Amino acid sequence: MTHYWLMKSEPTCFSIDSLRQSPEQTTPWDGVRNYQARNFMRDSMQVGDLVFFYHSNCKPPGIAGVAEIVSEAYPDYTAFDPGSEHPDPNSSPDKPRWYMVDVRFKEKFPHLIALDTLKQYPELEKMPLLRKGNRLSVLPVSAAEWEFIMHLASN
Repeated sequence: MTHYWLMKSEPTCFSIDSLRQSPEQTTPWDGVRNYQARNFMRDSMQVGDLVFFYHSNCKPPGIAGVAEIVSEAYPDYTAFDPGSEHPDPNSSPDKPRWYMVDVRFKEKFPHLIALDTLKQYPELEKMPLLRKGNRLSVLPVSAAEWEFIMHLASN
């Protein structure tokens, strides 16, 4: 059964266009340093799950397109590298603390679906992304929310 997710990235660091231009349009989703977001990736994501690619910390923030999970979770090796952007001296290959998955580009929407637009629809009011104070970079999306947003993207 396919599960649905939303994964956030700052477009100045890594955008949906960056993913599309990656070799085989696939890249590791590294650098997640929140335990709940890590647990979603490590314990719940499966190959074939679909992801809304969300541009965050920009004007306007919003959903830029769709990606697919193409690997099971595996240790985030950037945590072991003191020269990486996301080192964690408490994580090691023997006892990894952080995990990542590989994502593959599927589709860029013709227009960004802005956060303010999403907030206008009562059908999305329970979506974790729209809950006050929720800043996780990896969030679940219900099947109903997924279908509704895909309908918005096609209009």
